Amino acid sequence: MKLFGSSGTRGVVGESLTPEFVLRVAKAAGTVWNADRVAIARDTRTTGEMFVNAAMSGLASVGVDVDDLGVVPTPAAVKYCENQRVPGVVITASHNPPEFNGVKLVGDDGVELAVEELERIEDHILAEEFDVAAWDGVGATRTVETVNDDYREELLASIDREAIADANLTVALDPGHGAGSLVTPDFLRELGCEVRTVNAQPDGHFPGRQSEPVPENLRDLERLVRATDADVGIAHDGDADRAVFVDEHGDSISGEASLAALAAAALEPGDVTVSAVNVSQRLVDVCDEVGADLELTPIGATNLITRIRELWREGETVPVAGEGNGGVFFPNYRLVRDGAYIAAKFLELVAERPASEIVAPYQGYYNVRINLGYTEEAELTAMLNAADEYAQSADATPNTTDGYRLDYGDAWVLVRPSGTEPKVRVYAEGRSETRATELAEDAADALRAAVKDL
Repeated sequence: MKLFGSSGTRGVVGESLTPEFVLRVAKAAGTVWNADRVAIARDTRTTGEMFVNAAMSGLASVGVDVDDLGVVPTPAAVKYCENQRVPGVVITASHNPPEFNGVKLVGDDGVELAVEELERIEDHILAEEFDVAAWDGVGATRTVETVNDDYREELLASIDREAIADANLTVALDPGHGAGSLVTPDFLRELGCEVRTVNAQPDGHFPGRQSEPVPENLRDLERLVRATDADVGIAHDGDADRAVFVDEHGDSISGEASLAALAAAALEPGDVTVSAVNVSQRLVDVCDEVGADLELTPIGATNLITRIRELWREGETVPVAGEGNGGVFFPNYRLVRDGAYIAAKFLELVAERPASEIVAPYQGYYNVRINLGYTEEAELTAMLNAADEYAQSADATPNTTDGYRLDYGDAWVLVRPSGTEPKVRVYAEGRSETRATELAEDAADALRAAVKDL
């Protein structure tokens, strides 16, 4: 696809993402869906209201009524779409910096659109084929104000509240100024937790920390855990479809380790789990121990969702899936990454034993990620050509499901272009930090040299 990546379409506001473009996306989606009504939601980004207005105009112009949900977590918007049987447009750039925004499209079943439907919408955008309504047939807009409350109530009904409440947990929470600020603090309190917060004021500038909940952005949360003697720390990204954790000592837990722990608790022999091609050996080991199968896809929520649905059609059971960035699916609950639900499922484990013990079996791995930005298409092409040459000359057979993954037995490295940003990402994992760093830097150096030679 030219316009849609691994999780919708995103870009820097005013450059690759403009109101005019969002207008066209909405017109195309409204045309393809042929729905009477569409929901629109956004995260806290300062440009969100502008793009919501553009999307509402586009939908109205093709005769579609709009339910304006306001600022809500993406999983809350998805829940609304499923319950109301309406498709949805979510204005969010998830974990990207504040200058970014984006568009995510959701079907009337409450699931992000599969690749095939995104391609249909993309074709209408590129061809500018829209079913524009007459003056007396344009859509109307209504405001829906109960979405966050309804979402929280459903969360509460889906979690073992008694087990969590009985544990008398103190939780440190960092919603990162995102949409989760409006739901997760109250949700955790209603689960019976003592909640201490940082960066919990909705603010699309993300003044306290950047939206991506990676360890280098979680120093405030780590300090809060130590200062309050909390049992666990929880952090979200901008649209709260991820949750990552800090243990009771104030040490960040890698998303790969928490995914492995959650998978170990959910999987049974004969089950299937789905992850992306950058999957950690941690999850591979869990599947081997449990007797479950692991299916790999290209990186991105859309690809995981597509494969989970295929497995369902084949009669397989998929109780958990996800990537090591804090985005975990519990498909039997809902086929969406849900940061608040992920957090609660981890709390169910913490209610039984300390967070550090939960992830201890999955701590003997080291991960490195290097981002190589580009400003011109020629730079991207040069890096991808260099990645191909690097893979072909390596002492390992490349897996080309998504980019180039090289497995060396004790470690692996993956090179792939980002689906959401103008970057090529280099991932590596090893049993030692030195080994992982050496692999990542060696591959990255090959790509840097190719750009330098332009």
